[in-house]
Amino acid sequence: MSVGTSRARGSRDARRAPAPRHGDLAELGIDPDVLPDGLVVADEHGQVICFNAAAERITAVPARDALGQRLEKALPLEDLEGRRWWQLTDPYGGLAIRRRQPERNLLLPGGREVLVSARYVRGEPTGPVRRVVVSLRDTEARRRTERSHAELIATVAHELRSPLTSVKGFTATLLAKWERFTDDQKRLMLETVDADADRVTRLIAELLDISRIDSGRLEVRRQPVDIGAAVGRHIQAYVAAGQPADRFLLRIEQPLPSLWADPDKIDQVLSNLLENAVRHGEGTVTIDVTATASPREDEDTGTSVTVSDEGPGIPEESMNRVFTRFWRGSKRGGTGLGLYIVKGIVEAHGGTITVGRALQGGAEFRFTLPVAAPAYLA
Repeated sequence: MSVGTSRARGSRDARRAPAPRHGDLAELGIDPDVLPDGLVVADEHGQVICFNAAAERITAVPARDALGQRLEKALPLEDLEGRRWWQLTDPYGGLAIRRRQPERNLLLPGGREVLVSARYVRGEPTGPVRRVVVSLRDTEARRRTERSHAELIATVAHELRSPLTSVKGFTATLLAKWERFTDDQKRLMLETVDADADRVTRLIAELLDISRIDSGRLEVRRQPVDIGAAVGRHIQAYVAAGQPADRFLLRIEQPLPSLWADPDKIDQVLSNLLENAVRHGEGTVTIDVTATASPREDEDTGTSVTVSDEGPGIPEESMNRVFTRFWRGSKRGGTGLGLYIVKGIVEAHGGTITVGRALQGGAEFRFTLPVAAPAYLA
């Protein structure tokens, strides 16, 4: 069995090494240079015989300089306390029952962190080490994730502080001085507390949605959905709240295919897109509901909803960041998480969402959902 790659001392054979129970990667058509993680293999003498392209990128050491070198010289790793890793682990002279080193953070020269794990390949269970196979992973992606999580916590904590301060202040005031206030003053304070409690609930719901989206656990409970009626309900709510009825233009193309989706989550998507158009756009808010090609290959038809306004729109340079976490336009407040959640909900339905410039010059959001009818209705 062997591991091969194309840049091994000028020939594939120079960097082949045994791989336990996984077959010959070269025979399987797998070149180590296409592996996403760094792969370093040392022979029974501790000399490097495989150093793939990802290992070059992670360590900044050319393969030609690493091949043929002793493992501890080609890959001079230290632990976080400054101790030389290969001297500590002693893969060739340690216990004969050892088979691997679990993944852990180690340091390359210059202090760059890298995730390292190792496998010891023996010809027989307690025999001498034939090969040491080392996997390297860059920590940058993990660091980006950690920074994103820290930013999320800081943002939500900041947004929670304001309504909770209000709730605490008003309730404390009412408890201490209840008799001094008129009924109208009490009502106003309690209405403010109620509104701030709703805001806290929404923030917690957003946090839970993001957690489910990031972990791939966002559940979609499909039911028949009348998307036109759903849009109409949102428009009626805005009109009841004081928006002029002629600010909204709803156009529904008939016939529409039957749509199976999660009605609560579709309401969440519509609520966010319409709120953005009403609060941050100008002029008429136009909603087009049309039949279109399905985003799924196994279906012919789908349903598209386009929400557009006549405001200044979104700058061209910001278009590719609209659906990322914490994106806010120049006038936008809030957490900047709404459109990130919208995208996650649409994609959980197997759909797509895009942003562009409307014919009237404002922002235009368009999401397309597959019909997604159950198999028994097909």
